[in-house]
Amino acid sequence: MDGGFTIWLTGMSGAGKSTIARELADALRARGRHVEILDGDEVREHLSKGLGFSKEDRDTNIRRLAYVAQLLTRNGGTVIVAAISPYQAARHEARQQIGAFVEAYVRCPLDELVRRDVKGLYARALRGEISHFTGISDPYEVPLAPEITIETDRETPAESVSKVIAYLESVAYLTPANDQIAPHGGRLINCLVSVEEAANLWEHIPNRPHLTLSARTISDLNLIAIGAFSPLDGFMCRQDYKRVVETMRLANGLAWPLPVTLGVSPEEAASLRIDGEVALADACGHVIAVLTLRERFERDALCEAQAIYHTTNPAHPGVAALYREGNVLLGGPVRVLERSPIPGFERYALDPVETRRLFAEREWRTVVGFQTRNPIHRAHEYITKVALEMMDGLLLHPLVGETKADDIPADVRLRCYETLLASYYPRRRVHLAVLPAAMRYAGPREAIFHALIRKNYGCTHFIVGRDHAGVDNYYGTYDAQHIFNEFAASDLGITPLFFENAFYSRRIGGMATDKTTSADDDTRVSLSGTRVREILRSGQLLPPEFTRPEVANILIDAFREPEAVLCPPNDNAS
Repeated sequence: MDGGFTIWLTGMSGAGKSTIARELADALRARGRHVEILDGDEVREHLSKGLGFSKEDRDTNIRRLAYVAQLLTRNGGTVIVAAISPYQAARHEARQQIGAFVEAYVRCPLDELVRRDVKGLYARALRGEISHFTGISDPYEVPLAPEITIETDRETPAESVSKVIAYLESVAYLTPANDQIAPHGGRLINCLVSVEEAANLWEHIPNRPHLTLSARTISDLNLIAIGAFSPLDGFMCRQDYKRVVETMRLANGLAWPLPVTLGVSPEEAASLRIDGEVALADACGHVIAVLTLRERFERDALCEAQAIYHTTNPAHPGVAALYREGNVLLGGPVRVLERSPIPGFERYALDPVETRRLFAEREWRTVVGFQTRNPIHRAHEYITKVALEMMDGLLLHPLVGETKADDIPADVRLRCYETLLASYYPRRRVHLAVLPAAMRYAGPREAIFHALIRKNYGCTHFIVGRDHAGVDNYYGTYDAQHIFNEFAASDLGITPLFFENAFYSRRIGGMATDKTTSADDDTRVSLSGTRVREILRSGQLLPPEFTRPEVANILIDAFREPEAVLCPPNDNAS
């Protein structure tokens, strides 16, 4: 991101704001940024002479700081404000005025501040000898949701600066030193609130209207919270929704293929106030987030179904899920109090910030993402390894949210992935993490959707096989590849890698596609879903040309369990 931004260091006197500001400025200048430091005391000396220390005078000083910071920021400058700025309302006003704003709370315990104070001002204030002393005889309002918290009693200045730099890189305000791909829209969204802000929200939640979310909507909420759906910071409002359905773009023109919405019944919507807060709860009634309601509008479910799924038939699982939602949509930003993780996958539940950090640590400049809702058979193994030949690393990123009833359960698939990676992939060049998303079965549009999500996780490339995110015969075999032609490369920012159907050819003795062999059909190992189920039901191993023996054993064991699921057909669908 080439635009300007402001880092606002707030904290009590002596916490270390000025020291961090100077070292941070040096680090940013070394990265080619034009930096200005606005020190609160210096601004008071040169721009705010005559102001005292009443609340009104303090707020006036902060407004002047914010005005200068806004002028510099809008012209591409990097501004570091180092000011006590004790009042939450004044800091919020500065955030609204500046726009590209990062609040860093420089925290230090009072006893440490007293120990550091060579002038003895804290001691005098504690004895009542100094009036209007912030944190003693005047309030200091702790930030409710700072982007960064710096603890100067525990961190060296260098460690604090590194923390700020890492955050700026993660949200794409600063180009990473390793040239990591920027998130979609330029900034990685974070809607998870701090402990302090959560406590403040909980005070008011009993008085807010409550809505119960479906499992699918909770999946969307979790992914909004961690930035996987960047640039979305909540559920879509009318113009974004309309443009996405009609043109696969947000209202600002940014590519985005699928609606992310919160649907309710007319009865539920009627009692909700625009610009009011709505508590969002899980099926047990536990509140997990707060929505600030900006808009309330009706959807045309039939129009949406046809545009997104190419059908209005409720036999399509995505259409069925759409029809189960309410026809009144609520739009607005969310603040997420706590995550709702899918049990059993905690070890592999990495957020975009974490995968990006992992890629940087491993020095992966090119990373290919692979989406799947199936076990990895030989065909999938083949295309991922072909991709890996060209890339520094592979993110194996199976979807573990809500899927069709006859899809292989995610816990069974995870055992297959673990076993396969342990024996058949290079450990240092592949990483397994799960995507806690619900499957939409939106075919071509979902291929774009999955690619943009992996871009937010830090992938530079994305594998698109045959019938990506497809179901039955609603989409053409390679429609999910053709749809990428509707976007310029710069619209998406992630490079698709297209693969045809892969298979084992007995004639050539290895894996191939129609691009690499002229082998006849009778030399190809190809099993229908019906045949796969017959083999597993009889307790026999699937052919090693179709799947690895270790994976076959896991599927046999799972098939013998009560309520065993059906197996997907032999294809490269993901």
